[in-house]
Amino acid sequence: MMPTSHRVYRPWVPLRAVVAMLACLATAAASAFEAPAAWSVSRQMIVVTTTDWNSDRGTLRTYVRDGAGWKAEGTASDVTLGRQGSAWGVGLHPPQHDGPQKREGDGRSPAGVFRVGKAFGYAERTPTAMPYMALTASDYCVDVDGSPYYNQLVDEATVGAQAVAGATEAMRRDLHFHGDHAYRLGFVIEHNPAGERGAGSCIFAHLWASPTSPTAGCTAMTDATMEHLLAWLDPKKHPVFVLLPRAEYARLRDTWNLPAP
Repeated sequence: MMPTSHRVYRPWVPLRAVVAMLACLATAAASAFEAPAAWSVSRQMIVVTTTDWNSDRGTLRTYVRDGAGWKAEGTASDVTLGRQGSAWGVGLHPPQHDGPQKREGDGRSPAGVFRVGKAFGYAERTPTAMPYMALTASDYCVDVDGSPYYNQLVDEATVGAQAVAGATEAMRRDLHFHGDHAYRLGFVIEHNPAGERGAGSCIFAHLWASPTSPTAGCTAMTDATMEHLLAWLDPKKHPVFVLLPRAEYARLRDTWNLPAP
């Protein structure tokens, strides 16, 4: 007769192994679904891809999702990016550590997956279903690191002149910068929405100066492309904006449930 201790413990050896295996599988499954969960409800996606981290130009495409998955809609468009290229931003995606990290004033456009925020422009209204902000001469985006209004659109008439002191992002650029039309139409790319200090601020999609003019960290495009996007975007479809170098896009496409390139 086998000792009682053997009869008690032997059956638990394979059980522990099974439990460990199931735990590993559960962790792997959670990791696999953790990333796209934040945008699993999205049915519109703007995708910008670049050749590498240091490219200041990219290609923009739009996609819609139905029961069959993502499908391309419309035609590809050229865009310009930050003068230093791109870097991992703070958005809906899990933190990424393999590559440059977006910092305030680095001249890089944030890479990752971000909510599309409110539209804005110089006109009182524009054809779009997105929430729209008609800009005035007293509207600023605060890019002053350490300000309580960091990375927020504020009205100087409401928060006071001291609150926007040092901010370089006067939104009515036509009035503050000799007729500049960059923000005549645009929308907010919700990078660093919590205003993490030093992580970068005031990231928009806006109009470009020329096909060869990079930005300070935004994504710029033609008037026609912007007008098409604003007419196409639907807040009920929870649109997101994706910017990635091609190699990163290929690496993350399946995990993040991104459209086929």
